[in-house]
Amino acid sequence: MATVTYDKATRIYPGTDRPAVDKLDIDIADGEFLVLVGPSGCGKSTSLRMLAGLEDIDEGAIWVGDRDVTNVQPKDRDIAMVFQSYALYPHMTVAENMGFALKIAKKDKSEIRERVEAAAKILDLVEYLDRKPKALSGGQRQRVAMGRAIVRQPQVFLMDEPLSNLDAKLRVQTRTQIAALQRRLGVTTVYVTHDQVEALTMGDRIAVMKDGVLQQVGTPRDMYDTPANVFVAGFIGSPAMNIGTYQVFDGFAQVGRGKVALSRETIAALKTEDKSQVVLGFRPEALDRAAPNADGAIPVEVDVVEELGSDAFVYGSVPTEYGEAKGINFSAGDSQVVVRLDPREVPKKGETIWVTIRTGEQHVFSSASGLRLTSEPVISHKK
Repeated sequence: MATVTYDKATRIYPGTDRPAVDKLDIDIADGEFLVLVGPSGCGKSTSLRMLAGLEDIDEGAIWVGDRDVTNVQPKDRDIAMVFQSYALYPHMTVAENMGFALKIAKKDKSEIRERVEAAAKILDLVEYLDRKPKALSGGQRQRVAMGRAIVRQPQVFLMDEPLSNLDAKLRVQTRTQIAALQRRLGVTTVYVTHDQVEALTMGDRIAVMKDGVLQQVGTPRDMYDTPANVFVAGFIGSPAMNIGTYQVFDGFAQVGRGKVALSRETIAALKTEDKSQVVLGFRPEALDRAAPNADGAIPVEVDVVEELGSDAFVYGSVPTEYGEAKGINFSAGDSQVVVRLDPREVPKKGETIWVTIRTGEQHVFSSASGLRLTSEPVISHKK
């Protein structure tokens, strides 16, 4: 086991001007489960492949423990990788697939058998050791791929979207198994996914990337409560945070007919280039229903209701007749806002509900830079 350090690591593909990964700086602790997350093309898989030695590093360095592995061959880095595709040999049994790397390394047959059987017990694969991959389900094949990594007893596990080929129910089941397995083994793990729900539920820390640039690193709670910028705010959370740009009048952000009070620190942090505007974010679960025309309440015309049993989500629009509302752009869509409601009190399509943002649960960002204006965390009042 070992620490992993990206020291301003940069990858520029030939024929391109913009780096695929730009000066990536992350320190990963021994035994930590770090999740690299971001949209397609953000550089997360390239970052993983740089650590594996499958991509060259044009600038900077990567360290595993106290060893600079920047120019070390992949086979000599003591790293095991689990790919999105299972990459199993179809003509080999499960046991042969799991022990193949040890066979190539000329390990003793008895040691290979011992390690394979130990990994099979951990992964609940003992009864499948003599089967070929074609006789296994998708989830079982992925566990075999993980077993192949485990038997090598590496210093670092790398996982590149290993759940992407599984159905929704199996993904939920397998991600809990992977997280539990990592904690049991205590091996430093770097996990890549585009699914922010996977990131929030699995990682000790999350690193959010966009266009090859690291946006923020922190615990799942850090990401949820204090997103560093508008991108992180809109990316982390499901459904996505409602985000819009609003004019500031006398210490309030004007949201349609509603008004949202801003702190003195927020007002003081505004700069000339913000042009008396802020980007305001509020999560669907941070909204409370209010009486019609209540002071500061925002009217929402109900378009769609999603009833999930334990929750209900209302997708609605802010009526355009209320002043500035026609300029609103929420992450759910133009002039659309998402509200989480009690599933026993669900409005009908076409109705208008009134909502207020719970005190202390708004996120305020600079309209010019997109950066968070104040550092204090959001007060959590989850129901």
